[in-house]
Amino acid sequence: MLFSIITPIYKCSKETFEFLQSLTQQVYKNFEIILVEDGLEDSSKQVIEQFKDKLNVSYHYKKNTSVSFRRNFGMSVAKGDYFVFFDSDCIIPEDYFQNVANVINLQKIDFWGGPDKDHESFTNLQKAINYSMTSFFTTGGIRGAKKKIGKYHPRSFNMGISREVYEKTGGFPTVVSPGEDIIFSIQIQNAGFPANLIHEAFVYHKRKISIKKYFKQINSFGFVRYPITLLFPDTFSIVFLLPPAYTIGLFLLLLASVLIHWAFVLPLIVHYLLIFADSLLKTRKINIAFLSIVTSFTQFCAYGSGFITAVVKRYVIGEKAFFNKYGYSKL
Repeated sequence: MLFSIITPIYKCSKETFEFLQSLTQQVYKNFEIILVEDGLEDSSKQVIEQFKDKLNVSYHYKKNTSVSFRRNFGMSVAKGDYFVFFDSDCIIPEDYFQNVANVINLQKIDFWGGPDKDHESFTNLQKAINYSMTSFFTTGGIRGAKKKIGKYHPRSFNMGISREVYEKTGGFPTVVSPGEDIIFSIQIQNAGFPANLIHEAFVYHKRKISIKKYFKQINSFGFVRYPITLLFPDTFSIVFLLPPAYTIGLFLLLLASVLIHWAFVLPLIVHYLLIFADSLLKTRKINIAFLSIVTSFTQFCAYGSGFITAVVKRYVIGEKAFFNKYGYSKL
């Protein structure tokens, strides 16, 4: 079977090099790579030229387009039996496609996703963020690493579909971002294709990000979760309410510790001690464990405040106006 790897890129020559370099190491060789650029035309061409004799890679330039548009364009020109979506800041383990091919040969799946892990080359902050994005003790406990409460919705940093799925769904929605990959996952499942989590099909997700950028990214994830739940109420899970409830509880406990007694912060202290201990056990690095407290706190507050902001805006301006403003009425 032929896999078509479809990856949008944006002025990222260094990470494009690392991404392509990891693909040269694949055990399973039958794949093509389609890179679709926005930003500066030809900014990655010099990098891609270094791999023209090692990989079947094509380059396309689509100025001022969304990542969903570029992924859909990639599918329109792809030759593969299966389409695989990675973010450009991912490093792909050498047995990724062999593991996926083994599963497909055994049970003929049409839709899958996989988890993300940290790599030895990551900075301490990247490792701490990866911990927060995958830990049981954070909102990471409801994404990517294992079977979850409710339906599993693969994300576009590590997602695969058959050509049949594309032909029946038409690809990613292009009117909203972020959240388009969650909506696409829901639409795929509504079309009759169950999602499969392949534990062995993991990627190293090398997020090049600061705490400020991390907050902004996770805040937007929290924001879109609310309108997605309104659009697809059958996908609602009680765990979606945990981050906003945590954010409100955090504020109330801190306020009570100031106005009433310091002991009100004890639950927070216990929680972050658990995060510290768990991160230390997994990473074996005390500085990463300390950073994990910062990234986990950031994640909870960012996701929770984003969700709460969406709820408030929806009730202030009304559901119809809210959907129109953020593009959801066009879905």
